[in-house]
Amino acid sequence: MLKRLYNGDSITAKAIRLLAYYGTFRHTYNFLQKSQWWSQHQLEEYQLRQLSKLLEHAYKNVPYYRRVFDNRGLKPQDIQDFNDLRKLPFLTKEIIRDNLDDLKARNYSPQRFEYVATSGSTGTPLGFYYERGVTRAREWAFMKLQWDRVGYRFRDKCVMLRGNVVSSASKGRFWEYTLFGRWLILSSYHTTDENLPVYIQKIRKFKPKYIQAFPSAITILARYMKEHNIEPFPSIKAILCASENLYPGQRELLEDVFQCRVYSWYGQAENVVLAGECEKSTYYHIFPEYGVTELIREDGSSVRNENEVGIIVGTGFNNFAMPLIRYKTDDLGTKICGKCSCNREYCLLTGIEGKWVQEFIITQNDRPISITSLNMHSDVYDNVRQFQFYQEKKEEVVFNVVKKESYTDRDTEYIRRELLKKLGDDINLVIRFVDHIPRTQSGKYKFLIQKLPVKFGDWQSRG
Repeated sequence: MLKRLYNGDSITAKAIRLLAYYGTFRHTYNFLQKSQWWSQHQLEEYQLRQLSKLLEHAYKNVPYYRRVFDNRGLKPQDIQDFNDLRKLPFLTKEIIRDNLDDLKARNYSPQRFEYVATSGSTGTPLGFYYERGVTRAREWAFMKLQWDRVGYRFRDKCVMLRGNVVSSASKGRFWEYTLFGRWLILSSYHTTDENLPVYIQKIRKFKPKYIQAFPSAITILARYMKEHNIEPFPSIKAILCASENLYPGQRELLEDVFQCRVYSWYGQAENVVLAGECEKSTYYHIFPEYGVTELIREDGSSVRNENEVGIIVGTGFNNFAMPLIRYKTDDLGTKICGKCSCNREYCLLTGIEGKWVQEFIITQNDRPISITSLNMHSDVYDNVRQFQFYQEKKEEVVFNVVKKESYTDRDTEYIRRELLKKLGDDINLVIRFVDHIPRTQSGKYKFLIQKLPVKFGDWQSRG
């Protein structure tokens, strides 16, 4: 869910930079306020117009797509509807890594590219590009519209319990204020029984209307409050969860403890699909204005049956600097037929699964660190082919690394420094170099191999 905006750089700095692109944000937001109530026919017409523009642009300006079209004897005008889109191949992370430069649009100057990187949750780093400022501004417009559904306004006080590194944490101060005092940032790396009373005190004094959180982080706080019979915060209107699966058992616990609505949304750093719950239901409403979303089976055919699970594939409209067309995510969605009572003509998913698992590293002092928090949205892993965390004792975590040929000792120093900012000083980090990372029986890579009897598993219960 929205992992790309909250890590590696201060939220305040990003928000300030976005002010320079306020016009783009406002234009997109005003458009979305109207389009969310369009008919299905209007939305499909809009998608086809945007898709046509994207394909024409990609063929004309992006070398990789020029080759794809030419190798298949296709021209952009051969894609007349959504079914025709299947004439084009899927785009995968491996293809992006192997063709990064050729996926950049040649009609954009170098200054207009913003490099973005994600370690993902499979331990395989991926770097790509946004259109500087513009992609993020459009993203904020969509997020603003989603938050509107539960009454959130930018001027409202909000607590952040995500993967943010609090600079004063080494001095025992696990919080900081930003956005002119409107956001209270709480470290998600220090949620121990000793520290949580301070967190609760700070939240109660701050009197926020909303909490934005990783489900794993806010669940730790909720479980503590429930076990100690701590009263809810009367100012809280809603809990906004993203970046991990929100399991039914967690939702039930959060709504019981905080006595408010829990709201979840889904997205990825690659900006190809965005979906969120509405004010009427817990269905994920896929934004058609954001791009074209497909659900596919393992054989590449389309999912057509209700309650059938499929791989999420997206073609994004918000990043012409590096278009991602039929990008195959690592996520799974469950299709539902019909329409939500909110009356938006959006396609619906009953749930998102796959890579958004919740797992924890446990430090010597019993600090749980969600693996989601260790995702790096910078160039930390650029010279790493693959990696995996491995833990079998509390005082130590092993970081297994498969090097690229370009890897040097500087990368080791950089990785150690950035990881220790998040891991802290009560766990020993061992960096170990390996030739390969083994797959699971299902053929997938795991971000963390946890051998400790971690007690947080029952929080992931699906109810």
